[in-house]
This record gives sequence, structure tokens and C-alpha cells, in this order.
Amino acid sequence: MKAAERLFAERGYDGTSIRMIVARARVNQAAINYHFDGKDGLYREVLRVAFRALTESQIAHAKEAGAMSREAALTAFIRRQLHPLTARDEFSRHMRIFNWETVRPTDVFKSLVSEEAAPFMGVAADLVRRFLPQADERRVTVAAVWLIGQCSVFVRNREQLSGPPVGLSFDEAAVAWLAETISGWVIEGLGRREF
Repeated sequence: MKAAERLFAERGYDGTSIRMIVARARVNQAAINYHFDGKDGLYREVLRVAFRALTESQIAHAKEAGAMSREAALTAFIRRQLHPLTARDEFSRHMRIFNWETVRPTDVFKSLVSEEAAPFMGVAADLVRRFLPQADERRVTVAAVWLIGQCSVFVRNREQLSGPPVGLSFDEAAVAWLAETISGWVIEGLGRREF
């Protein structure tokens, strides 16, 4: 799994062959076929692990967030979304895999997201409903996607944003500031008027 994760992060799905994975992992191809039913199955499992690593914290804290004020719950949600900015290695590889999927989405990824994204989207939608209790389902869905996007643009593009011409820092203090700033803007945007 780790060898495949590293190769998919470096080269994307299309640029990674079973032969490369087998060589890096020092296993035989039969093991991949037996345990994962081939490249697609292995890639699906790598994507599942990556997706869950990036979303499970939000899902686990959903009940706890319900007891917080809507502003505090939103800020906590955004902090958890930005956590990968301060993490290294594994989260970086996960984001690189998702960046490949942004450029050239695979059928494996589309299928996995349709199965795995509902609980995470539900957390974001529930949070939005606390700010827009009269909004219809379409508006809540769009607002939830927008909320997630406010964070993912930084997480997805960390490497580019830390270099010229932007030069953002992503140490603990900078990420805490970013979380507070995004929270303030989102709270102002969601609270501006009722729909």
C-alpha cells in the first residue's frame, strides 16, 4: 500500500504501472491480484485510505460540534480542514494523489467519491444549516461545497502557495491565523442574510 501510495502520488494513476509497484514494494504481482484484484482495486484502496484520512476527523467530531455554538463549530471544522497544511509526508502524498485526480479524474476515483463522500458532505451541510436554517437543499449543498472549497484551495495548493510569488508560510501559527481569518469571512458570508 505504501509503495503504491508513493508512486500514485509521484506519477498519478496513468503514470504508475503494476510493474513499478511490484518493484518498489518487493512483492510479486500475484500478491496485488490476490489482495486487491489488480491495479484498480489497489488504487481504490489507496484512495479510500487517503480520503478517510482527510475526512474522518470531521465525521468523528460531528456530534461534539453540535454542542458548540455555530461559530465555534465552524471554526473547529475549518481548523480540521486546514490540518494537512502542518502535516507532512502522508497528507502531502494524499493531496498529490487528489491533485492528479483534479487534472484527470479516473473512474475509480469517481466511484469512490460517490460512495465515501456522503458522511463528510453531511457534516458540512449540517453546519451550513445552522447558519441558513430556512435555505432549501440546493442552497445548502452549494454552500457546503463552497465552505469546503475555502479550505481545500490552500491544502491542495500548499506547495505553490508557499513559493513565489505568494510566499505563504504554513507553520502552526500561520495556519491558526488562516483558520481564524477564513472562519471570520465564512461567518460573515453565511450570516449576512437569510434565504
